[in-house]
Amino acid sequence: MPRDGRWTPTRLWRTRWRTAMPDLPGGTVTFLFTDVEGSTPRWEKGRAAMMTVVARQEAIIRSAVAAQGGCLFKTVGDACYAAFGQAHDALAAAVSAQRALAADDGLTDVRVRIALHTGAAEQRDGDYFGLPLNRVARVLAAGHGGQVLLSHATEQLVRDILPPGIALVDLGEHRLKDLLRAERIYQATADGLPPAFPPLRTLTSRPNNLPLQSTSFVGRRRELAAVKARLAASRLLTLTGIGGAGKTRLALQAAAEVLDAFPDGVWFADLAPVVDPGLVASTVAAAAGIREQPGRPAAATLVDHVRRQRVLLVLDNCEHVVDAAAAVAADVLRAAPHAVMLATSREPLAVGGETVWPVPPLDVPPAPRPGAEAADPRIVARRAAVRLFVDRAAAVRPDFALTPVNAAAVADICRRLDGIPLAIELAAARVAHLPPEQILARLHPRFDRPGAGRRTSARRQRTLAAALDWSHDLLDPREAALFRRLSVFRGGWTLEAMDAVCAGDPLGDDDLLDVLARLVDKSLVVYVDADETGRYRFLETVRAYARARCIAAGEHTAVRARHGRYFVALAEVAASRLAGPEQDAWVARLDAERDNLRAALDRADRDGDAASGQRLCAALWRHWLHRSHVAEGLTRAERALREASAEPTPARAMALFGLGAMLSSTGDEQAAIPWLRQGIEAYRKLEADRTAGGRGPASPPGSPEPGLDAAASHDLRDLAEVSALLDPAAERAPLAERSLWQAIERALRERGTAIAETLDAAADRVS
Repeated sequence: MPRDGRWTPTRLWRTRWRTAMPDLPGGTVTFLFTDVEGSTPRWEKGRAAMMTVVARQEAIIRSAVAAQGGCLFKTVGDACYAAFGQAHDALAAAVSAQRALAADDGLTDVRVRIALHTGAAEQRDGDYFGLPLNRVARVLAAGHGGQVLLSHATEQLVRDILPPGIALVDLGEHRLKDLLRAERIYQATADGLPPAFPPLRTLTSRPNNLPLQSTSFVGRRRELAAVKARLAASRLLTLTGIGGAGKTRLALQAAAEVLDAFPDGVWFADLAPVVDPGLVASTVAAAAGIREQPGRPAAATLVDHVRRQRVLLVLDNCEHVVDAAAAVAADVLRAAPHAVMLATSREPLAVGGETVWPVPPLDVPPAPRPGAEAADPRIVARRAAVRLFVDRAAAVRPDFALTPVNAAAVADICRRLDGIPLAIELAAARVAHLPPEQILARLHPRFDRPGAGRRTSARRQRTLAAALDWSHDLLDPREAALFRRLSVFRGGWTLEAMDAVCAGDPLGDDDLLDVLARLVDKSLVVYVDADETGRYRFLETVRAYARARCIAAGEHTAVRARHGRYFVALAEVAASRLAGPEQDAWVARLDAERDNLRAALDRADRDGDAASGQRLCAALWRHWLHRSHVAEGLTRAERALREASAEPTPARAMALFGLGAMLSSTGDEQAAIPWLRQGIEAYRKLEADRTAGGRGPASPPGSPEPGLDAAASHDLRDLAEVSALLDPAAERAPLAERSLWQAIERALRERGTAIAETLDAAADRVS
């Protein structure tokens, strides 16, 4: 009995764990995890009654596990953790336990869920550690009381040797709340078990757009609990901290954990690529799947959509557009009483009602006392920073483990890096080629600086900068060149884009993929398996550093120009494909490259390259129209047409027509017609030049017809057929404007309706 006479769940599991240290199976192990559904209210209602329930259900589970040769190696509150050498034994134990639990009269209102997963885990001090345990815990969290769930790995081992009377039902692929790869989940069915359950509690069954992560969430359990508690009590929570502090990962994990509390959705908006503050509201709206309404501000449309919804909006990387982000947050909070907002920023948003929570560095081991014994790996491993280092090191060197030999060096690395997650990940990536002792030795010169004992924000910023410098200085010339040049991309890149933009001395065309792979291995680049298309990206802190290096190397202007040329060509090819059989793929492609296309438009505007801006607008207006990005399209097209030469070109004719079409979509035909007239006049001039024997301007890249893609050419020819109506109608304006527009609409109906319908269908399929 505890001294204070109170049994807490923590004391309960610690006492029961210490009573037995079974022989545990090694190698590939099948883990069986259980817990009581809805146990928290039971503990709060009455500890004594809950302890009786826990003891009773544990005895049943222990008996079922032992009968099949398994080991119950730990219990935590109402949860039981068992290990089996054979997967079919674990399945038999799970079904047996559920049958016995259902038959027990003392547990009639207690529902236990069970999950199985198979993998190799590290065994230490009578316990297991590693990703398989995290995975089975996530599968368990997806289930319901009375249910037995299996991961795909376990199903593969038992499918041909199922215990008698047991069958498996494929529940499909599900994204779990660890935000890692999707998992195919199976349900065991048998006599005595309920046959049907509600949908699994996974990301797949809840409205959200939370992005998959390439690495596991490590070492932030206390912080995660704190953020979740504050989200429950505050309508605007801002996580602050330096770049690389782990704000984004913590926000994403918290959002995944509270998904069930927001039935109308959890929507993540990455503001890092957004340069124009005027696009913040539309970016947030797009993240939530909200189509802009022509003629209305995006912020108003967003607010109207979420006004009565229980949603969580996550605004990431707000610091460079903090005023615009604050305005969006204020609008939403004022009008939508059930909406909650979670932001990450290097500074607060300064909005009324905001709760600011500084993200701390990871917990690091204390400095050893003089004359102290060698570091104990078991003690060192309790610190979050060390666990992160070990996890990331094992990702690049699977046999890596914390040992008495390397524990002191790993602890010192984490201390010197101030527990900053990004800095620790960069150092851990070097374990692929260097032992921790050598990594520490290479860190020494950079991190032995005055004021080492003061853990201020400024010092952590210097630490991160030094870690990035250190990682960069270890790159060979080709790696450094590619690292710099990739900074020109916004929102990530494909291999094709990298080849077009980043090649050149000292990088040959055949070098790029291998060099990119090395940057991924060094944790400087992140691979994103987005809908199986495969993209790469920088963390924003790393991108900013790489961009500074690119500018310092004198390459930025040239690389940015290559980036602009590539995306002009890509947009023009896409325009010629949007009405054809490849439309689905090209709508998705343009969606994925939205930030890069914006960057190309920004470059054209900033560098006075009006011709490229005009070509981009000519190619993109249909996509803007059918993705409801009309406000942005109007601003872009008006600016490009104003700055470009008035000399008729195919791109100018198409941009003029596109501007008119977008204005028309807002209901302002009076403003649309002059632009349509100019487009027709430009087209007439081009046709006259061709008729006289000239070919006109060169075709944009990818266009199937000289100077115009097929859809654009057809549209303008249809317009030309009714262009004779323009002058008489103008004389009768404004009364004739409606009939004029109807005439134009009739002429375009067959072609235009087909384009609109196919694009809408494509957009719906990929959205």
